[in-house]
Amino acid sequence: MEQTDQLPPDAAMIEAIARATIAGLPPAFRAHLGDVVLSVEEFADDATLDALGIEDPFDLSGVYHGRPIGEKSSMDTATLPDRIHLYRRPILDEWVDTGVGLAELVAHVTIHEIGHHFGLSDADMHALEESAAPR
Repeated sequence: MEQTDQLPPDAAMIEAIARATIAGLPPAFRAHLGDVVLSVEEFADDATLDALGIEDPFDLSGVYHGRPIGEKSSMDTATLPDRIHLYRRPILDEWVDTGVGLAELVAHVTIHEIGHHFGLSDADMHALEESAAPR
């Protein structure tokens, strides 16, 4: 019996899925995402987990750092760029645990974090996710 070892999806693959998800969003949304930094890391750092009151790093698959568009002001100065962090290991664990396709899961997490950037409700995030789904 031949054994094949498959490596789990790496950060670059997850980032590629997230970027493809963003590219599939309606133009009105994409136009406001150009300055948002997207990064994929193994886990959230301790400061992020502490700020959110999360003890187990596997419980956080993504987070948005920044101010929603509706709360921004032209008077804001010297602010860091808005950032979306996706966390590879929690995403992979959820992928294995749920059986949801990796592309679908990464798209879901990405759109959820984008929703925070726009200050969307959960229902609005769901509608945005539907609009970005491949046809």
